[in-house]
Amino acid sequence: MSLVERTGGERPGRRNGGLVRVRRAKRRTQAERTEETRTRVLDAAVEVLRKKGYAHFRTADVAKAAGVSRGAQLHHFRTKEKLVYATMEHVFHNVLETSCSRALAIKKGDDLLEKVIDDAREFFFSTAFFISLDIATSINSKRFREQLMDMVRNARLPAEQAWRQALIAHGMPKQTADDVLWLTLGLVRGLAVRMLWQNEPARFDRLLGLWRRIIEDYIGKTR
Repeated sequence: MSLVERTGGERPGRRNGGLVRVRRAKRRTQAERTEETRTRVLDAAVEVLRKKGYAHFRTADVAKAAGVSRGAQLHHFRTKEKLVYATMEHVFHNVLETSCSRALAIKKGDDLLEKVIDDAREFFFSTAFFISLDIATSINSKRFREQLMDMVRNARLPAEQAWRQALIAHGMPKQTADDVLWLTLGLVRGLAVRMLWQNEPARFDRLLGLWRRIIEDYIGKTR
């Protein structure tokens, strides 16, 4: 038995003439290394899609950006479609978790409208949304487009439902909560798309402030 084994995975060292123990870094398992490589590839794919768009998306560029071999990338994602799908799934899973966590964290006294608008703005002005918009308008395969849109729908609807439940839980009538959520998401989404050719943050802030006052007036009339 080696000294390392006898000391329970610790390696001896010397300090000031005395024997000290230096803990050996824990070795990662094969599953951990595999997951790390997969995540690196997906994060790199997000960046390539963001910079080049779907029309110029090349898996070789992803492998280079991730710092992995083509073989390693192909081991995880055999085709461009599989890589793009997994990338979108990766991004929207993170978005879903974030939105749901925010909705569940709402407490008494919080500014509900502000939080709903902020969450919608963060999503619709995000890389995830613009990448999905680019892909949806660039894909030629109807089958693949529908597959992706199903995935996006499954990732977004639970987040919207979480916000709807938060509004209702804090005293908003169900129909009012539906109206406020649908109209707010529609407005923010429209402003995000407008940003593609006319990016005016100050105007967006002003319009969202105006929208908030309209919502508050509407809510007051429904109570």
